[in-house]
Amino acid sequence: MSETALMAMAGRFLSALRHCQVLQMRVHHADAEGMTLVLPWSAAIVGNPQTGAVHGGVLTTLMDTTCGMATLCVLPQFEVCPTLDLRIDYMHPAQPGKDIHGHAQCYRVTRDVIFTRGTAYQDDPAQPICQVVGTFMRLGQEARGGIRFGSGLKEGRA
Repeated sequence: MSETALMAMAGRFLSALRHCQVLQMRVHHADAEGMTLVLPWSAAIVGNPQTGAVHGGVLTTLMDTTCGMATLCVLPQFEVCPTLDLRIDYMHPAQPGKDIHGHAQCYRVTRDVIFTRGTAYQDDPAQPICQVVGTFMRLGQEARGGIRFGSGLKEGRA
């Protein structure tokens, strides 16, 4: 799949997730090497008002979404791939006022499971806020719930 088509599919997928809309997440980059999303900093994502630290649940949402969307980069067609397991190791708090990037890639694809890894960072990918590994179950394209992200069409359920 071309990078342009992948970016378009990723954008449609992200726009279908209400919590990602509320957080104003956007696709920064997508190619065969992985997916990068951006979470804009706002006062609404702060978990500790005294320090300005970002809420851990917001980082979990960013990285679960990024890892899940990285599956788009390795599959020939859209498939529903719910999260089986997600492990996050927090390295240091995010700096207030700066956007957060989430990057993930798939490092193994089997018939039933896709394995991912990634990081969240601000200015420097070599200084991650957290590292993550996740597994996602392949349900196949027949389990897509009537949504065809690959073609841009949305069909109703019968």
